Amino acid sequence: MNEAKQTLKILDQRYKLLKQQQVTLITALDRTRENAHDQIKPVKTLAQVRNYLDNYCNNTTDKRILSMFLDICTDLNDYCVKLDGLQTDMRTAGGTLDESTYLLSPNNDLSGLRAKYPHDVVNHLSCDEAKNFYGGVVSLIPIVLDIIREAVYKMEKPQPHIQQLTDRAGQKNQSGAKAGENVSLTTGTQTRVSQLDSSHQQHIRKSKNKGSLESLKPAWRPTGRLYTS
Repeated sequence: MNEAKQTLKILDQRYKLLKQQQVTLITALDRTRENAHDQIKPVKTLAQVRNYLDNYCNNTTDKRILSMFLDICTDLNDYCVKLDGLQTDMRTAGGTLDESTYLLSPNNDLSGLRAKYPHDVVNHLSCDEAKNFYGGVVSLIPIVLDIIREAVYKMEKPQPHIQQLTDRAGQKNQSGAKAGENVSLTTGTQTRVSQLDSSHQQHIRKSKNKGSLESLKPAWRPTGRLYTS
């Protein structure tokens, strides 16, 4: 997890460098859109930006800044995939990471995205027309970074249901151990009681048997005489 946090820190620093060059990014998009005769509609997708870079970019500075933007988006997407694999509980932050992966997909429509406070990237665009054309593009990375930070926070924070399961398991083990002790003690006591009961019952049976044998003996008669009743 520490390595993941360090990677996020590096990505955040790279974005800050890109943010400082936002005017250069917008200028590059303006020029490539003009070369592509595509100035009517806003920049909607990352695939569109890639098309401008590959086919309509003739300026070294434009190539550098557009490549920088697309590389950060690609690395953020890869980071989300790796971060999802680090989750101990598969759905701890999965919904959040799925959202960021969706936003970074090549054909996702970015035109409706607007980064809000404390982000000020949209406000730094020159006019309403520029906001309509590029508001989604400049909002994408800060929004995704916010989502990723939330996911990392959820992964680091102990989950209540996991803690409850751990506590219950510990209580169950303790209860099992105590139950085992009680069973052992009870079994031993029952064994001794059973042995005493058995000895007592045998003694009673012997006494009864002896009494029965004595009762079967004929009454004593003087020898030599015959008595009739």
